[in-house]
Amino acid sequence: MSLLPAALIASALLAMTIGRYPLSVGEILGYAAAGLGLDDIPADRADMLHNVIVEIRLPRVMAAALVGAALASSGAAFQAVFRNPLVSPGILGVLGGASFGAALGILLSGHWLVIQLSAFAMALLAVGIGVGVANLFGPASIVMLVLGGMISGALFTSLLSIVKYTADPNDQLPAIVYWLMGSLGNLDLRQVAFAGAPIILGSAILAALGRALDALSMGDDEARSLGVPVDLLRYTVIALATLISALSVSLAGMIGWVGLVVPHAARMLLGPLNARLLPASALLGATFLILADCLARSIARAEVPIGVVTELLGVPAFILVLRHARRGWL
Repeated sequence: MSLLPAALIASALLAMTIGRYPLSVGEILGYAAAGLGLDDIPADRADMLHNVIVEIRLPRVMAAALVGAALASSGAAFQAVFRNPLVSPGILGVLGGASFGAALGILLSGHWLVIQLSAFAMALLAVGIGVGVANLFGPASIVMLVLGGMISGALFTSLLSIVKYTADPNDQLPAIVYWLMGSLGNLDLRQVAFAGAPIILGSAILAALGRALDALSMGDDEARSLGVPVDLLRYTVIALATLISALSVSLAGMIGWVGLVVPHAARMLLGPLNARLLPASALLGATFLILADCLARSIARAEVPIGVVTELLGVPAFILVLRHARRGWL
């Protein structure tokens, strides 16, 4: 567990060095020292480093860490709540709702704030509809929650198709398609700050609920006998995991496999206890997405959408952990 923060810091430093204007770790640390008044560098050099490090690369690295942590911790939380190893953050329709919301924002405005707010609002609405459908004929069971999420996801996927059909094929439709493939390239510090605080807070609360989720994993009756408020805990975790996954999708678009594969990898490293698994998943997810973004920027002359990279990495990674996950869960 103690190695995961070190791996995250190392991956962030590596990502700061990669780009069309390569930098060394020494140059980055020297610029940081100059900012603290511990070193002195020429003004023109300082301006150039500020532009490359602070304006371009820092928002991207921070966004990758936040999105990776959000997707991985929400995936681990959903897997614990639903007691299913194949659950991911999209289980309750959040990805379908966010996709429709972002596409609608692009169609109506195109401004980044409108796109992010629309994606976030529609993701929450999709989950609300899924939970509402699950409770339509009485108290919702886990199976009914999954079915409600499937219905909600199908509804918003259909609405997304309508938006894509009506979008301008020369301008709006390419922007929608590119957003759906995931990207971190157009973010700045304002956008990262907009989503960063809620993601960090939500992930921290989920980690704090790890012991209660461990009790819940034994079954509802056993958890109640230990004094755990099962229904309140379940819906609290669902709400928090939905919040941070919706924020991550509104920030960077559709990035698949992180919420499914990373919790399994963390489980292989540290075991199934959620008290350790949730914070470890957040750290491992942040590291994974930073490294995936490094690949997206460096494997071709033109930047590859990060969602494509995670899809390509996620399939073999999931095959590698599948055998271990099957022994631990089934």
